[in-house]
Amino acid sequence: MLDASLKAQLAAYLQRITQPVEITALLDDTPASGEMQALLRDIAEASPLVRVSESVQSNGPHRTPSFSINRPGESHGPRFAGLPMGHEFTSLVLALLQVGGYPPKVEQDVLEQIRAIDTDLEFEVYVSLTCHNCPDVVQALNLMAVQNPRIKATMIEGSLFQDEIEQRQIMGVPTVFLNGTLFDTGRMSLEEILAKVDTGAAEREAKKIAAKDPFDVLIVGGGPAGAAAAVYAARKGIRTGIASERFGGQVLDTLGIENFVSVKETEGPKFALALEEHVRHYDVDIMNLQRAKALKPGKDLIEVELESGATLRGRSVILTTGARWRQLGVPGEQQYRNKGVAYCPHCDGPLFKGKRVAVVGGGNSGVEAAIDLAGIVGHVTLIEFGEQLRADAVLQRKLASLPNVTTLRNAQTTEVTGDGQKVNGLVYKDRVSGQEHRVELEGVFVQIGLVPNTEWLKGTVELSKHGEIVVDARGQTSVPGVFAAGDATTTPFKQIIIAAGDGAKAALGAFDHLIRTSAPADATPAAQTAEEAVPA
Repeated sequence: MLDASLKAQLAAYLQRITQPVEITALLDDTPASGEMQALLRDIAEASPLVRVSESVQSNGPHRTPSFSINRPGESHGPRFAGLPMGHEFTSLVLALLQVGGYPPKVEQDVLEQIRAIDTDLEFEVYVSLTCHNCPDVVQALNLMAVQNPRIKATMIEGSLFQDEIEQRQIMGVPTVFLNGTLFDTGRMSLEEILAKVDTGAAEREAKKIAAKDPFDVLIVGGGPAGAAAAVYAARKGIRTGIASERFGGQVLDTLGIENFVSVKETEGPKFALALEEHVRHYDVDIMNLQRAKALKPGKDLIEVELESGATLRGRSVILTTGARWRQLGVPGEQQYRNKGVAYCPHCDGPLFKGKRVAVVGGGNSGVEAAIDLAGIVGHVTLIEFGEQLRADAVLQRKLASLPNVTTLRNAQTTEVTGDGQKVNGLVYKDRVSGQEHRVELEGVFVQIGLVPNTEWLKGTVELSKHGEIVVDARGQTSVPGVFAAGDATTTPFKQIIIAAGDGAKAALGAFDHLIRTSAPADATPAAQTAEEAVPA
């Protein structure tokens, strides 16, 4: 199953386990079971501490094919229904390591929070193997299952269990069910999941945050701009804090990154993890899952009020709240979100295998989405508002070569239609003739650009007509001591590398501001003192 390179990597990883690991597989005579059997035998060969047992199940409680990973005598360990390859291979390796005694890279207080959960929780997470957001959810739930015997977690490969996908009307991944009821969809961190199941966690965290001393530099936002600002500020030896709704920001939703200089290619979640590891290398107070509500300028301290009710204070503040996907704003979009309306073709594309979909947006992201989807779905209709596509010429040439793609120009999307349960069509208006047309389809992928996350700043700092924070060459906003960087600002070209450079610049600007505003008013310049010391 595994090639020689993967076998060698797996064997190297499994050298870290210190406790016996038992894998129990439920198999049948299908090709998928054959592949799973081959994979598990490769795993067993990679470590003498791993033992695999196989059984045949007819009408039991678990899906076939599937396998669970446990310590001897236990039965609550992670379960994989389907083949955990592609993006999920890392989830498999981590589950093996953690069950085998290798400590997870998680703060001790988080582990204690997991172990303290005293209710029975059974999670089921539906994934596609091409989804780059799914592993974060799978790995978080697996970790919880390893740490607490009252928690169970099963990864389900959607393409292998299509009957369940249809029955539960799953049209986006990851989709998580808890105790048989829909829990949530989309990417979730371990902290986010815990906040939903441990209802007192948010209040406890808010009290801790409210008690913190003022920061020299307080950063709001944890994307590339925020991470760079934190590193540059912390290296100055000043008290630095970063409050983020989700560390990594929109990078977490990016599949391929191939233009960050010195990094030939990587994936968004990996890049976000590297950002966080770099920030944690310094003495930076990271406060995750914190959404900013209001900015309150002051003479000596600037306050940032959080949705949790807590308030943070800083002698200077750097705003790096980034941007989010722009929505169509038409009837049906919200009603059918995750029921056919999607924003990540890489994640949700495999769920539409052989079906008809539309991509709205003719820029690079829209055309790239159409190209990717054309290899999976039955037919793609690309809808562009303007007269011409705005994507790079090389992408347009590739698009034109695909036989199952139709491009509509001068087309304004006016409605997403459905049957009450899922999408069944899209209505657009021909901007030349004014006539409306309906396209029958099962999915709509929206790719029409970004909106800055700045609504909470209206009336406080100067914003452009597009809602972007107006900044000068040093990252300074209209409010003294408040700086901004990245996609939320008027800086042109929304790119990761530009946002990171912006963050570094804003941190240097904030440090310069602190130096100048903290200098005593009656201090005498050193040069003048020297001149006065010379006898006349």
